[in-house]
Amino acid sequence: MPVWAKGRQFSPMAPSLALPRPMRQPRIAALAAIVAVLCAVLAARVLVAQVEGDRGIAPVAASRDIDVGGIDVDVTAENAIAAQEKGWREAQRKAWAKLGGPSLPDSRIESMVSAVVIEHEQIGPRRYIARLGVIFDRARAGSVLGAAGARTRSAPMLLVPVTVSGGASTVYQVRNPWQAAWAEFQSGASPIDYVRPSGAGGDSLLLTYGQVGRRSRTWWRGILDQFGAADVLVPIARLEYSYPGGPINGTFTARYGPDNVYLGEFTLQAKNPQDLPRMLASAVERFDAIFAKALADGKLKPDPTLALGTGEGDPALQKLISIGRQIEARERAKAAAAAAPSEATTEPGAPTAAPTPTGPAVVSNFVVQFATPDGGAFDSTLAVVRSTPGVRGVAITSTAMGGTSVMRVSFGGSLEQLAAALRSRGFNVNQGSNALAISR
Repeated sequence: MPVWAKGRQFSPMAPSLALPRPMRQPRIAALAAIVAVLCAVLAARVLVAQVEGDRGIAPVAASRDIDVGGIDVDVTAENAIAAQEKGWREAQRKAWAKLGGPSLPDSRIESMVSAVVIEHEQIGPRRYIARLGVIFDRARAGSVLGAAGARTRSAPMLLVPVTVSGGASTVYQVRNPWQAAWAEFQSGASPIDYVRPSGAGGDSLLLTYGQVGRRSRTWWRGILDQFGAADVLVPIARLEYSYPGGPINGTFTARYGPDNVYLGEFTLQAKNPQDLPRMLASAVERFDAIFAKALADGKLKPDPTLALGTGEGDPALQKLISIGRQIEARERAKAAAAAAPSEATTEPGAPTAAPTPTGPAVVSNFVVQFATPDGGAFDSTLAVVRSTPGVRGVAITSTAMGGTSVMRVSFGGSLEQLAAALRSRGFNVNQGSNALAISR
């Protein structure tokens, strides 16, 4: 073999091990791009999942009829049908007695019954065991019950049912038995006008356990306006599981208002997870009784600080303040006139200057834009603007957390005077056409 054919000796694996370095970098860059795209897709799905999903439970339609539940019957008769009819008649009598109605024959009581709800029943050849609910027509039973049939309804109350279990506190973030119990509650016969959100859509982001501890009236007014409520009720269910399939201990606390006022507490126990719905339904009735008693005692009144949605005070109070400021202006004018020298400083025959009127300043409305990066900045800006001298009232026209909100300021003076007053309060002021933009 010629020498030139032999050349240098190369290992058969050398070409595969000595790949050029520039060929590896495009592969790494492509892999990094694929990972970045996957992360972006997953992040987008996580953000969308915060408001999507089958998490809402629509509440049942509330009837104005009188609903009496939890009636236990255990009767025997000749056959199953007769036993069931006998049990229903006995449940109607017990429900009527539970309402405190007068003694009436069974036929009269039955004529006022609009429905019988079967909560649980066991039917035998000659025996009927059941837990029933009886609904009386309010139009027919109310006249017989008198004062017991007529109840005063509360103001609309936003319901925020909180579940504390396993170290997590949830409201509408996931479907849970506590929300289902309140959704199935027939509130027509209750004196409390419950506003029960379904929990779907943005409800899970707006109503959280963190909102329960928030004290800002501005935040609460925005949420209550969303649902058309005057105040808030917070029934808290703390569930402790003994072991899988074992008893469940429930501690229930009733709270009310933006200040989280304590109203009452009680404990119940479920034998097993299958018995949990029964325990929660009983807890809902206990909560309704606590709220009804608080209403009767005068505790369940809407917080007056939540009614100041426009940021303006009582008109009568504003008028008194305006009159007081006018009187102060006159007193200052009199004091200034008394301190002036009595001798005339003008030459004889010189015209005398006309007296300057001391009437009240003209009140004008100006649009003021202000930066609101968070709730604290929103509240502090409103408080400082309201306390600025010359400001007669403040009304919020647009709220944008994380952006720029808008208010309408009633000021006794010109736009330039308002700008100067706000600068003296520490704001950076940009003046436009009949409007201001302020920031810290």
